Amino acid sequence: MPPALPQLALRNAAITFGGRPLFSGIDVTLGRGERVCLVGANGSGKSTILKALAGEVELDRGERFLQPGVTVGYLPQNADLSVSGSVAEYVAAGAPDAHADDYRVAWVLDHVRLDGSRAIATLSGGEGRRAALARTLVAKPDLLLLDEPTNHLDLPTIEWLEEELAAFPGGILMISHDRAFLRKLTSRLLWLDRGRTFERDGGFDGFEQWSQEIVEQEAGEFRRLEKRIETEEYWLQRGVTARRSRNEGRRRRLFDLRRQKAESLKGRGRARLALSDAELGGKLAIEAIDIAKRYTRPDGTELKIVNGFSTRIMRGDRIGILGPNGAGKTTLIKLLTGEIAPDNGTVRLGIGIMSIYLDQRRQSFDLDRTLWETLAPTGGDSIIVNGRPRHVVAYLRDFLFDERQATMPVRLLSGGERARLMLAKLFAEPGNLVVLDEPTNDLDMDTLDLLQDVLSDFEGTLLLVSHDRDFLDRLVTSTIAVEGDGEVVEYAGGYSDYVIQRGERAEKAQPRKAEPKRSEPPKPSAPAPARFSMKEQRELDEINAKLDRLHAEISTLESALADPTLYQRDAVKAAQAGALLARKRDELHATEERWLELEEKRAQLTGTR
Repeated sequence: MPPALPQLALRNAAITFGGRPLFSGIDVTLGRGERVCLVGANGSGKSTILKALAGEVELDRGERFLQPGVTVGYLPQNADLSVSGSVAEYVAAGAPDAHADDYRVAWVLDHVRLDGSRAIATLSGGEGRRAALARTLVAKPDLLLLDEPTNHLDLPTIEWLEEELAAFPGGILMISHDRAFLRKLTSRLLWLDRGRTFERDGGFDGFEQWSQEIVEQEAGEFRRLEKRIETEEYWLQRGVTARRSRNEGRRRRLFDLRRQKAESLKGRGRARLALSDAELGGKLAIEAIDIAKRYTRPDGTELKIVNGFSTRIMRGDRIGILGPNGAGKTTLIKLLTGEIAPDNGTVRLGIGIMSIYLDQRRQSFDLDRTLWETLAPTGGDSIIVNGRPRHVVAYLRDFLFDERQATMPVRLLSGGERARLMLAKLFAEPGNLVVLDEPTNDLDMDTLDLLQDVLSDFEGTLLLVSHDRDFLDRLVTSTIAVEGDGEVVEYAGGYSDYVIQRGERAEKAQPRKAEPKRSEPPKPSAPAPARFSMKEQRELDEINAKLDRLHAEISTLESALADPTLYQRDAVKAAQAGALLARKRDELHATEERWLELEEKRAQLTGTR
């Protein structure tokens, strides 16, 4: 299919920010029916590109082209809400004729769950974000430019937005950290990296492997030319690449934890919950038995948050909590952590539980302090992390900062860098129960990967409120769904497991159909399910050991090839090591595919994930 003719474009565009080029000589096009995602680290210039396309900022060099008669709808990351009037008036003002379609205004407001009669000045940050989204969609433009459209949206609203955008006939260029959202909607990808753009057909799926290959290819070219990438950029990319290479090992461990959680949820009842800490071996983190919480609305009606919910959360469990906005997710967190008491039932915390809490408002920093002073406010060059002393600079490297940034004031950090500093400070605090309320909002993908790594390696217990489906799938051992009207249900596994099990649960709840009359011929019985053979089990056991060996061999080769003097000392040996590394990576990929095939078959036949 030929590419769409551009209706909107930047050509040879360049913008300088703070005395340094943000990007230079880039081309971006958008045509009717295209679904394009723009990805890159926070601070790389993605939002500036959208502003340039929307005509909000001037280019230092190059040109912006807009086809005559084409209208553009633009959702900025931080919309201007300093206006008077109602929410409905604010939204309707986004259309060419503010009163042309009152029905559509009401329809969009209903789907983003906003009361149109409220004053725009009374909205919270998340509500203001939804109002700005409604204002953009109500205009029915020819092209849409969306900067983080899923931020502060709950899952039902995200799913509605996906359907709305899938049916949108015009072109869409979007920035988002929501991998599931991008996989579902995009067909072309632009990667902004170090001031340049790389383009890929096929959308977001496969981006990580593709971008990793580009980084490795560039690193090889620089080494062959006896040049070096700037230290911080080179090691930043290697750090991200190295973390991704460990994902399969973490994936295997996560599957094991989910299987254990599924077993613990089977047949759970009050009798099974009533165990002592001694019987649990001191591993209990939180136990809730038949808890209930309700509030009385101003009109006198009762709002049920939780009604008869029980769970046992052990040390090391990673629990995802999801549900519509306003269903009571934050209230459930407060009940489970003992911040508020239930109306009925009991909650008890394990011995020695210490909580670390990150809410949606995030932490505020003293902008004039350095990163070093922020992490070590009382002085010294070390901090205690997980009971062990760590040098401040070494700890900052774990969060993708380089040595020079340690003495930099916080005010000079980008939004993404401040998010990483916030995570570094959070995990330097003593605690074995981490509570995160919407931690993924406003984080770029590299920081999301970093957060996943830190949480995967965290030995304590995690309670995570999130609407990021991919993040939940990659991290949590079980999912608690707050459905509304007091219904709270726990499912083993991540978001995808929740969707499957919820469907099965709804199917079981349906009344059974009447048995067929005897005169009807019996339906043929389904064939007996295939067995997971001993040979397959033996192969699976061997694959696990093989994967560990391949990861170790690849790590050794990568370390050797990272030495820039290797090519000078022995070019033949360097070439042989490079060829061997390529073969080992191919072997690893094929082995992982076979492992996943066997693991999914075994899980399907045994009924576990």
